[in-house]
Amino acid sequence: MALAATDRKLFLGARMKRLRRDLGLTQTRMAEDLGVSPSYLNLLERNQRPVTAQVLLRLAETYDLDLKSLSSDPESASATGLAEVFSDQMFRDLAVARHEVAEVADSAPGVSEAIVRLYRAYLDQRRMTDLGAVGRPEDGAPQPVVMPSDWVRDFIQAQKNYFGDLEEAADALSAELKPEPQDFAGAARARLAARHGIQVRVVPVDVLPESVRRFDHHRRRLFLSEVLTGAGRAFSLAYQLAVLENGELLEALAERAAPPDRPTRNLLKVSLANYLAAAVLMPYAAFHDAAEHTAYDIELIRARFGVSFEQACHRLTTMARPGARGVPFFMVRVDSAGNISKRFAGSAFPFSRFGGACPRWNIHSSFRTPSRIVTQIVETPDGQRYFTMARTVARIATPYAGEDSELAIGMGCELKYAERLVYSRGLDLKEPVATPIGPACRICERPACPQRAAEPISRTLTVDDFTKSISPYPFAST
Repeated sequence: MALAATDRKLFLGARMKRLRRDLGLTQTRMAEDLGVSPSYLNLLERNQRPVTAQVLLRLAETYDLDLKSLSSDPESASATGLAEVFSDQMFRDLAVARHEVAEVADSAPGVSEAIVRLYRAYLDQRRMTDLGAVGRPEDGAPQPVVMPSDWVRDFIQAQKNYFGDLEEAADALSAELKPEPQDFAGAARARLAARHGIQVRVVPVDVLPESVRRFDHHRRRLFLSEVLTGAGRAFSLAYQLAVLENGELLEALAERAAPPDRPTRNLLKVSLANYLAAAVLMPYAAFHDAAEHTAYDIELIRARFGVSFEQACHRLTTMARPGARGVPFFMVRVDSAGNISKRFAGSAFPFSRFGGACPRWNIHSSFRTPSRIVTQIVETPDGQRYFTMARTVARIATPYAGEDSELAIGMGCELKYAERLVYSRGLDLKEPVATPIGPACRICERPACPQRAAEPISRTLTVDDFTKSISPYPFAST
């Protein structure tokens, strides 16, 4: 990044203030760290002075930040979500400009997130009303609908999918276990038996017809279904250890997040326990070292730690430890119908918050090449380019499994990181062939897309009797 080569003044007050608060620093303490006066820092935070290159570099060095997270648009996900909200038909007469949306998202990300949450609650309530299923308390007023999965997903993403407290707890537990290579399950079984008096049993599927793991607290037995793979059984053991030995930490983190109700709190606690289990199976330092030394070869990484392809991909999205950051990946998991069941990101996520993935992204075509990794370079409407990989994985086997027995995992990162990945070797990364993609069709303004499923709300449909366009929904350019 050529800081001296740009004449554009950087006013980063909101981001600096947010960073300071996230770090728990006073203005005086941050000013000391940066070698400036508290009054000057106050002016910077109030956007009454532009941030100089020298201060920007000190911020990056002192707090181990990526310069791009300060000088570009780290809140692009927030801006994207807000843009989706204001593309709704109810706001069309306001003609909210894109630069206004970006300015609000940048200067007031908390307010932006609140607006997005309100909009999601509105959509959920509207859907429930259409189904005649909105609950009503005794006073007759409709209850707001806040889906626990949406709340938990947003909370995890707000933390950039990284939890330092859980990483420390995982490192401590892993150091005590000292499992032999490829034998985490053996070490975990031994600890469960010796420290907690718990015996592990693998049982037939008809004993656990609707679950794959069950802990019998009274009999001190952990039952695992025979349908679990070796990686799945190891993860189940790690999960049980995480809950038993770090229950208080999980409770404290869930309580601190202040979820809106008990179901959401329970889902958050399970999600945090899953994070901790993965961190125990794949300790941060060892996993980061393996990723870097294998050029992020997911097959080699998963083999080294005895985990599944999906588990390794999910863990790669958490590599955000200060001083030892990995490539900031995003990850989604979709079924053959395009439904997204997982969405995690170590950085800004380039896709729609309220819709599925763009049909031009080859995560969908990966179902035609089962278990084979396919790559693609994509470009979003804002000109950002991403290197992506996609591969199918099998669902957990059950007696009821039909033809739809596969899911697809999509991974990606900004193109500038692609040279660090084994999957990009042999590709022209300087002048790549990029596939234009977009967010949900309702807000995507890319013209002449043959796979468009609906016209964008922000444009006027221009269908006539005389012309058949490439897109089934042609629209005016302005």
